[in-house]
Amino acid sequence: MRLGVLDVGSNTVHLLVVDAHPGARPLPAATHKSVLRLMRYITADGAISAEGETAILEAIRSAVEVGRAEGIEELLPFATSAIREAANGPAILARILEETGVDLQVLSGEDEARLTFLAVHRWSGWSAGSILLMDIGGGSLEIAAGVDEYPDTAVSLPLGAGRSTIGFLHQDPPTADQLTALRDHARTTLADAVGRFTDRGPAHVIGTSKTIRSLARLAGSTASGPGGTERSLLRRSELSDWVPRLAQLTADARTALPGITADRTFQIVAGGVVLREAMRAFDVPVLEVCPWALREGIILRYLDHLE
Repeated sequence: MRLGVLDVGSNTVHLLVVDAHPGARPLPAATHKSVLRLMRYITADGAISAEGETAILEAIRSAVEVGRAEGIEELLPFATSAIREAANGPAILARILEETGVDLQVLSGEDEARLTFLAVHRWSGWSAGSILLMDIGGGSLEIAAGVDEYPDTAVSLPLGAGRSTIGFLHQDPPTADQLTALRDHARTTLADAVGRFTDRGPAHVIGTSKTIRSLARLAGSTASGPGGTERSLLRRSELSDWVPRLAQLTADARTALPGITADRTFQIVAGGVVLREAMRAFDVPVLEVCPWALREGIILRYLDHLE
């Protein structure tokens, strides 16, 4: 069957169309993305501005048209931290339903972590053993750990790349003081979370999300995996080398580097700072990058329920 998963996130509104059925991996058929960077539209009282609301509606209408043209049989729409935390989030959801017919399901931060963990576990297979997951979105950082398909521990922290950029890196390029303030904030926030992960034994550490994939393309390396496949790896030492260099460039100049796309260039420095601090907090020297994330987790859960 042909499914469409509509992800209304903090950075983009992204429609992924896949051909899928229970027991098989979903095969991508089409994709459509609108870059919004919703954190720019958050007002002083925590609401999404009228301009941001209009941008969301236009992006969803565009995605619905693409889905209709691609012949999707079922649309799985969801929203994450930007709408979840907006003071006028419920009103925006009601307007989206009334004007587009799309009934957005708002995921909690823990739901995000759990569903992303499901996708990563399926991608990695049971041989991966214990997994520690790190996932940096626009609004939040999800960390989860466990052995089974759903994690034993899952947390969501307000350390997303977009949120951190808006909150701390006010100049382009950012100043040394701004980078230090973000690093200290990340360390404090992560220190409170680390204690929730009581089983700190050896784990297969995996990172996912566009921010981490972009950093891995820039600063990572590859290694042989099962069956001769290549594994993408990102070492904390490489990240520590590249983040200060990225921070010296303007956002426009960063797009000349491999892996740094126009939709991520404004927030890639903050994402790198947060990831480096998360790896430091959990004493992770290297992580493997997984191409599957939350959208794939939504699809897999839907297919599991069909069975």
